[in-house]
Amino acid sequence: MQMTIVVAQKLLDPEAAEAVRNLLPDYVDGDLSALCVWPDQIRHWYKYRWTSSLHFIDTPDQACNFAYSRDCHDPHGAKDMCVAGAVRNFTNQLLHYRHGTSDRKYGPDYPDNFTEALLFLSHFMGDIHQPMHVGFTSDQGGNTINLHWFRHKSNLHHVWDREIILTALADYYDKDMDVFQEDLQNNFTSGIWSDDTSSWGDCDDLFSCPTKYATESITLACKWGYEGVNEGDTLSDNYFNSRMPIVAKRIAQGGVRLGMILNRVFGHHNQDTLRPT
Repeated sequence: MQMTIVVAQKLLDPEAAEAVRNLLPDYVDGDLSALCVWPDQIRHWYKYRWTSSLHFIDTPDQACNFAYSRDCHDPHGAKDMCVAGAVRNFTNQLLHYRHGTSDRKYGPDYPDNFTEALLFLSHFMGDIHQPMHVGFTSDQGGNTINLHWFRHKSNLHHVWDREIILTALADYYDKDMDVFQEDLQNNFTSGIWSDDTSSWGDCDDLFSCPTKYATESITLACKWGYEGVNEGDTLSDNYFNSRMPIVAKRIAQGGVRLGMILNRVFGHHNQDTLRPT
């Protein structure tokens, strides 16, 4: 999550960078990634309990596709309450930023709390690009598939959320996140993904693109996440070596796309259409 946001912030135009800094509390000194875990921290608070279902999408088992009208709802059936709906909603809120007053920090009321909208959007752009956040309903995106990652207990969802990254940090980067981040940046600016990077940000309609991102994730979850994995398995080098490039690429794609969205919603020449709130 943090790495996705760092990638995005490096790609911001001056207008967007200024808007982001203005919306952040002074103590983070303009660093959006410093608050990347906030939506996870508050999801079980009473005030924010409604956000719990916004972190993921449950799709029909083995369907390996995402249909917004079928899948984007919370456990009670409330529509648009999934990570794709959240990206759409908070994008739309931020599109109102330049149409409102200049004093928008920490406002308590929807849709004027642009600081919260920024934090939610940034976090959920990371979630929607993590393949197991768009997983099967019965196993809750791999959360109930218990296994071992090398020698310790984990589950399939956590393998994709953190285990693969932590193993890469330990094995290749001497546990230095800054070096990992630099390597990631190099891969899409001048390295193995550089020819594809320009197409990652293609998005004719900001409100339909989350469906594309979620579709990519469930496709990857089926092909690389679930494939060959059973309850109680021990996953180690073979799984790590084949899946690590997927994890790294999704972090980079999420960052490039978050940067694109923030540049468009905060740009002075914003041409995107406001949706009713």
